[in-house]
Amino acid sequence: MKRKAIVLDMNDNVASALLDLKAGEQVKVYKPGGEIKEITLIQVIQLGHKFALENIDRGEDVIKSGMSMGSATQAIGQGAHVHTQNVSNEHDDTIVEQIVN
Repeated sequence: MKRKAIVLDMNDNVASALLDLKAGEQVKVYKPGGEIKEITLIQVIQLGHKFALENIDRGEDVIKSGMSMGSATQAIGQGAHVHTQNVSNEHDDTIVEQIVN
């Protein structure tokens, strides 16, 4: 069975699509550590884009690869597209600084 999404860290609250996914599609996600979640997508998710594994409250950190990539600027429902329309990039400079140094 071909995996449709990847989760990089057991603490992540988003997954990245490994192919274009349709709204209403059910995606089985395997989290490191063995947890398996089945998520129904509520929006189209393009290859490489992220979707929420759980409800993410406004102001809550969006976690990918075990690190905060910003905070939700609005509530994000499970299965919703997670991108610049609903995540601040306040942490971008910090992440770039960590990589460069």
